Amino acid sequence: MFGIWIASFLFFGTSAGKEVCYERVGCFKDGLPWTGTLSRQLAGLPWSPEEINTRFLLYTRRNPKAYQEISAVNHLTIQASYFGTDKVTRINIPGWNSDGKWQQDICNVLLKVEDVNCINLNWINGSLEYIHAVNNLRVAGAEVAYFIDVLMKKFGYPPSKVHLIGHSLGAHLAGEAGSRTPGLGRITGLDPAGPYFHNTPHEVRLDPSDANFVDVIHTNALRFFFEFGAGTINACGHLDFYPNGGKHMPGCKDLITPLFKFDFNAYKEEVSSFFDCNHARSHRFYMESILNPDAFIAYPCRSYESFKAGDCFHCPEEGCPTMGHFADRFHLKNRKPNRAYYFLNTGALSPFARWRHKLSVKLAGNNATQGSLFLRVGGTAGRTGELEMASGTLKPGMTYTRLIDADVNVGNITSIEFIWKKHSFGHSWNKLGAEMVIDVSGKYGYESIFCSQDITEPNIAQILKPC
Repeated sequence: MFGIWIASFLFFGTSAGKEVCYERVGCFKDGLPWTGTLSRQLAGLPWSPEEINTRFLLYTRRNPKAYQEISAVNHLTIQASYFGTDKVTRINIPGWNSDGKWQQDICNVLLKVEDVNCINLNWINGSLEYIHAVNNLRVAGAEVAYFIDVLMKKFGYPPSKVHLIGHSLGAHLAGEAGSRTPGLGRITGLDPAGPYFHNTPHEVRLDPSDANFVDVIHTNALRFFFEFGAGTINACGHLDFYPNGGKHMPGCKDLITPLFKFDFNAYKEEVSSFFDCNHARSHRFYMESILNPDAFIAYPCRSYESFKAGDCFHCPEEGCPTMGHFADRFHLKNRKPNRAYYFLNTGALSPFARWRHKLSVKLAGNNATQGSLFLRVGGTAGRTGELEMASGTLKPGMTYTRLIDADVNVGNITSIEFIWKKHSFGHSWNKLGAEMVIDVSGKYGYESIFCSQDITEPNIAQILKPC
């Protein structure tokens, strides 16, 4: 795997320019821009449709557990299936050497929420080796385009009702299908593959022209050779989401620490785990978003550093999209002409969704003292745990402000609880309380102000009331 991906950075002259043609899916050239690297040239032309054997496995609410295999070559299989021409069709497309589990998981969740045609694409014969899969996805993508074309011509089914959801190489496969399908409704790219696709022309990779709406979730967007990433560094959609900065996901191991153990057999396992974790978070985020339309609010910002610094909170006048299944609810006409990158933070474990608050607390008290202060925010939909605001020397009259990503969507704020925990041991006459707390939260930047004139005894919670 290392040799294949590292070779992707070695550019090698011009292509031989050969061509192969297959009935039904057309011709494929072996020239630029498709063969911009040595390894890609050595892999040759894409295989035939028969060798790749692209399969379409249909699940609906009438058959949620056992698929029906349908085929555009024999359109009567579609007619005889539970495929509904009145329903939206979502096609899950795996990447390199995938076991297909994430596809099945997404279908299971989708069918609980929506009455749709959920199709899992299987092209495993053509995707067992990465270098061959990079070329073979062109034929598999043409097969998907042919399938959609048959739906349109034989059943009057509009391409605008088709949504392709592709992970890794599957995202570029979806892009290939979209480039051949005028009016395709939507493509969701789940951490589109990077090796062989970094900085390539739009014909080679997923890009906004491939569908009416293209949304992308980046979770391992780094150049492999330098920073160990499986995803593409390029923005390639109408909306590009970068959770946690889009490079390394919380809860996933790094690759530097295990190197110092000098156990290279174990290191291979660490590498596999690293890619499985970071790269796979994209479809785990997507699956969670199906069940929670209000989760994963993302903020436009010029960089993740600016987002972390609080420069891009709260949402601008045109609003914020939500990452994942409901990204298409954000009207593209609301976007500014210049491309925006969308950032958000997630948790390290499922459920991953977080809701951002900007909390400010003005302290009251008699003396500066050592301790930690916390807030607990309650609302119409739930209550957070203790949110740490500051620690160390706490000074009355000072205002402490923090951006906090809470793991609970509290809804409209109804209560705020102030908690002070002293660091010193033994008895202390110092008292601290909250004179005022301001919470700016939610997609629309609602501001809630809570006040109190009371000073609590140490280590006792103080309930503030709306001013």
